[in-house]
Order: sequence, then structure tokens, then C-alpha cells
Amino acid sequence: MSARIVALVGSLRAGSTNRQLAEAAVGIAPEGVTVELFEGLAEVPFYNEDIDVESSLPEAAARLRAAVSDAAGLLLVVPEYNGTMPAVLKNAIDWLSRPYGSGAIKDKPVAVIGTAFGQYGGEWAQTEARKAAGVAGGVVVEDVKLAIPGSLTRFADTHPSEDAEVITGLSAVLASLAAAATAPAKA
Repeated sequence: MSARIVALVGSLRAGSTNRQLAEAAVGIAPEGVTVELFEGLAEVPFYNEDIDVESSLPEAAARLRAAVSDAAGLLLVVPEYNGTMPAVLKNAIDWLSRPYGSGAIKDKPVAVIGTAFGQYGGEWAQTEARKAAGVAGGVVVEDVKLAIPGSLTRFADTHPSEDAEVITGLSAVLASLAAAATAPAKA
């Protein structure tokens, strides 16, 4: 069975360590699993029910919803900004949660990972992302987590894909997410 996982990166910076972490996920996806980096979160307008109208839905929001609707699971790659997740990622979750009760994220397995400069690797931001994704209707995969501390120094001279400890942790997350994404639906 194959599974397509969509990765949403909460940093818009091209050289961000979280983007590099997502790139590593793309490169080590288990057999039968494709991890696809969603491009275009910067173009998604802030969620506003007034513009969430089927006849005139913003194109970037429609692309985001379609990408996640067609995916078997979702990988949120979360940096930590001021102790929480970045607005761009929260905004994506808000768009994916609508229409209420049947949004694109509903019943999708969601894994949350990330790296941050601090000593805890962005755990606060990841906790907030798990909470938001769960409230939005996603099924958060809780059995494996990956919070990598010291991102600026740890990845100053190396890409996360070249760090054996990161690859081991990332492989475990992807395997767990893939298993959740390919599990038979519960009746």
C-alpha cells in the first residue's frame, strides 16, 4: 500500500533548519511512502470566513486544501517563535479545519516535528501545533516525537540529512505516520 504525506513547514525562510528537516524527510521516506513539501504557505491569506466562500475561494487556500485532502497524512514541521508555533502554520491549520466538521484535515493522521535554537528543540511550539491540529479534526500521532535542540549550532555546518541521530528519529516518525496513514479506517 502506498501513502502520500504532505509536509507543511512553519518557516518561510528558504534556508531554515526546519525546511532542511522537511527536505530530509522527503529524502528518507520509507518504501511506499512519498513525502511532498507543500510550497505556497506564504500566499495563503489569513483565515477569514468572509473570504472562505466556495465561489471565490482564494487560489492559495484552495491549493492547500486540495493537497491535504488528497494526502494520506500530514507532517507539520514546526519552528518555535516566541514560545509557540508561527502564525503561517496556525493559519494553514485554520484553513484546513474548514468547513467545520469536514475540513481537509479531518481524520488525517498528523505528526509534528521540528528543530529550534533553544535547549528543548521547540517542544512548546510542537505542543501547540499538536493541540491545534487535534482540535481542527486531525488525528495526532503521539507515539513518536522529534524535537531537535540547538538548531543554529547543530546544523551550522551540516544538513539534518547528514546527522545520524536526526535520521534515526525522523525515520521512526515517518514509519509511525505511514502506519497510521495506511491503517484501515475504523468503523
